[in-house]
Amino acid sequence: MHLTNLDLDTLRTLVLAADLGGYGQAAARLGRTPSAISLQMKRLQAEVGAELFRKRGRGVALTEAGEIALRFGRRILALNDELLDTIRGASVAGTVRLGFSQDFADTVLPPVLLRFATLYPLVQMEVHIEGNGALVEGIESRRLDVALAVGQADRPTAEVIGDMDLAWIAGPQFEPRIERPLPLVVLGPQCVFRKRAIALLEGVARPWRIAAVSPSLAGLWAAALGGLGVTARTALGLPAALIANERLFDLPPLGTLPITLHVPRDGVSDGVERLRAIIRDQVTSLERTRRRSG
Repeated sequence: MHLTNLDLDTLRTLVLAADLGGYGQAAARLGRTPSAISLQMKRLQAEVGAELFRKRGRGVALTEAGEIALRFGRRILALNDELLDTIRGASVAGTVRLGFSQDFADTVLPPVLLRFATLYPLVQMEVHIEGNGALVEGIESRRLDVALAVGQADRPTAEVIGDMDLAWIAGPQFEPRIERPLPLVVLGPQCVFRKRAIALLEGVARPWRIAAVSPSLAGLWAAALGGLGVTARTALGLPAALIANERLFDLPPLGTLPITLHVPRDGVSDGVERLRAIIRDQVTSLERTRRRSG
C-alpha cells in the first residue's frame, strides 16, 4: 500500500479554518484568497481519500472523516512544533518582556508562561499586567516586546485574533432604582469597558453616576460584590458570586470587543515571534472552548 505524506501547511490551514469558522476567516488571517484555501482543502481530501467537508448553508462543515482529520491534524502539528521548539529553544537566551491585560491574567497567561518556559528554559520572562492603553504604549515605546490587549484594534501594532462578549455585572443583592441614576463601578477613565458602558447608557438616555473607581479587577469585583453598583466587563475570571448578563436589568447589550495582539512594527526576535504564536494559539483554544460551551 502506497502511503502519502501529508503536507503540514495544508493541515495547519485545516486547523485554522476550523478554529476561525470558515475559509474566508482563514484566508484573511493567512493573507490568501478563499479560493486558494478551498483548493488546499480539495488536495487534502484527495490525499486522505475521503470527503472531509459537507455543505451547510452558504458555508461548509466537517464530516465525520473531517473531524478525525482535524483531531489528528492538531496532534501532528503539535508534535512538529514541539520538536522544532525544543531543539531551537534549548540554546536561546535573553529577556522577553510580556504585557497582558488583567482580563487574561487568570486564564490565558498561566498556560502561555508554562509552555514558553518549557520550550525556552534559558529565556528570562518579565511579565507586566497593565491597562490596555498602557500595554500598547509599552509596545510603541519598545518597553514591551509583545502584549495581549482588549480593544485597541485601531492601533498600527494591532493584530485582531478574536473577540470578547461583554456583559453587565452586579452583586446578587444589587437592585437599581429607576428613579435614580444608575451607579457604576469602573476602572480608570481610559478603560475600554467603561467607555463602552457610558456610551451605551447615554445612547439610550439612561442617567448614570460613578459610584466607585478601582485601579484593579480585584477592587472592581469587591465593589460589585459590595452592592455599590453595576459594571461592564467580560465574564472571564468572574467571581462565582457575581451575576453577569448582556441584558441585566434591561440595560442595552454591550456587544463585543476585539482581542488584539501587539508587537513592535520594526521586527521581533525569533523567541518573541514564538511567544506571539503561543499566545495566539491559547486565545484560539479559549474561544473554541467558549463556542462549545455556548
